[in-house]
Amino acid sequence: MEKIKSFLGGTLKLKDKLAPSYIDFANPKYVEIDGKYCAGLLIIDYYREYSEIIFRNLINSNVNANISIFYEKQDSYQAIKDLTYAIGNTGVDLKFGNTNKEDIDLATFSYNDAKYIRKEMQVNNEELYYLYTYCVVIADDEKELQRSLAKMDGILQSSGFVTKKANFRQEQTFRACLPIMENSKDLKEVAGRNVLTQGLVGTYPFISSTLCDENGIFLGSNIYNNSMILVDRFNKDKYKNANMCVFGTSGAGKSFYIKLLILRYRLLGIEQYVIDPEREYNKIAESLDGTLIKLGTNSDTYLNIFDIREESIEDGQGYLSSKLLKLRGFFSLIFGQMDEEKVAILEEKLIETYALKGITFEDETLYQTPEEGKIAIIPQFKTADEMPILQDLYDILDDEKDQFFKRKLYPFVKGSLRFFNHHTNIKLANKLIIGDIYDLGEENLKYGMYMFTDIFWDKIKKNRLENKAIYLDEIWRLIGVTASGFVASFIYKIFKTIRKFGGSAVAITQDVSDLFSLEDGTYGKAILNNCSIKSFFSLEEENILVLEKYANISEKERIEIKSLKRGESLMFIGDNHILAKVEASEYEKNLII
Repeated sequence: MEKIKSFLGGTLKLKDKLAPSYIDFANPKYVEIDGKYCAGLLIIDYYREYSEIIFRNLINSNVNANISIFYEKQDSYQAIKDLTYAIGNTGVDLKFGNTNKEDIDLATFSYNDAKYIRKEMQVNNEELYYLYTYCVVIADDEKELQRSLAKMDGILQSSGFVTKKANFRQEQTFRACLPIMENSKDLKEVAGRNVLTQGLVGTYPFISSTLCDENGIFLGSNIYNNSMILVDRFNKDKYKNANMCVFGTSGAGKSFYIKLLILRYRLLGIEQYVIDPEREYNKIAESLDGTLIKLGTNSDTYLNIFDIREESIEDGQGYLSSKLLKLRGFFSLIFGQMDEEKVAILEEKLIETYALKGITFEDETLYQTPEEGKIAIIPQFKTADEMPILQDLYDILDDEKDQFFKRKLYPFVKGSLRFFNHHTNIKLANKLIIGDIYDLGEENLKYGMYMFTDIFWDKIKKNRLENKAIYLDEIWRLIGVTASGFVASFIYKIFKTIRKFGGSAVAITQDVSDLFSLEDGTYGKAILNNCSIKSFFSLEEENILVLEKYANISEKERIEIKSLKRGESLMFIGDNHILAKVEASEYEKNLII
């Protein structure tokens, strides 16, 4: 066996392992290689002038093909000498020649072109090149090959190229499209075209809207050229922030897309927090061993809006000061628009409520006092059971002076929403937490959304070195016309500052018009502008018109958004605008659907 291994190791080279088992060049119209059929096209002429990248349509086509472009620099001295000779001869022909008008026109074009090229080379130091472009189309059978060949030929001719099939030159064309730098003399005689240095800019091939970040996750494929889209939205060097917005009508595929993101980022160990008003993420929480928190009358899990967590402190503020500002947002949802007097009364009562538990503006009061005779080596932060609840606030309100507040709070303390009146009884240590608020009902979703947003924001601020993400489904409920300006400001603050905590905020909605309804779209526009990645799934005409007003979309993109199929999206990723198809494996689908 050792002799056999030694023999095989000495005879099998890398090229032997790469080489196909057979190649058939017998047919002049195509090459057959291991059951694949390949046919070549030669580009033999181009428009005289182009105003854009000339290979754009060729590179962006979804035909399975290999393309080779050769640039061959010419000797400047010899080129000027030949041009001068040609100019002299053509000039004589134009002056004394007895030819028809068509021949004279062609000779005039050649004469003027030669003079122009010589001038550019002598005056502007341009270099002269020969340009050769070849294309090999690949298919599984002859019929598919002919269809693809005709499609590619149509794309080329519509772009101003003159093409010729590589019949009887199939082997040379195939070899020219391999990465071995072989440009056969047989092809060069047919496909050569001169071009100056400035003209080479128009042949730049790497213009496809394709993204392939080194540490990115797979989002889908480019509809135009089938290239993969791999994006690392946490790449601070490439993107100004990791925020995303995902807009799409019901059934367009946005929820499936978000679940895929959650699944793929879960594999990377990234903390993710989801606010789920439609109960769409229970399956993925179960599949990925995440924590599912349900708020509602039938749930035995509770969260307390009065909780002050160790990580909840804001820069430049104390614990209680930070919490009072957040509570003002929550109670503005309950009490509605309040004048300055009511705001002052509410803050006074909240301070009294925390004082009942020994919590003041001194941050030290948030830490437990060690038992008598014992010394606390590491001060312990107060637990959830040591925090006040809504009942404590309700009890200190005066029945007559504070009747407005007591009446509004009654459902949350003794009525249908009394599940808000409990101490927090669940640990929040999982890297995937789903906040299910479906049971709250349409009118009360905003309270649950704000509560989870507050909790998740504290989790995000805990460690600046770890990447994490918060997903705000149906975000219009917090920044739309039914929300308060204070709450909308809090959400905007998250999108604006989450980057410095290593976080990503994701805005998801199907009601684009509602997103821009508060204060003439101020907050919706601010959030849109603070998202480096935008995904627009299929939208209704009304929502497209609103989006067109606030987002930089062209007329063509507006039409594309309206005609998108399920699972297709127009993605704005940095400066790239890509029409993408979201793709997932069957295994992934089974985990999230």
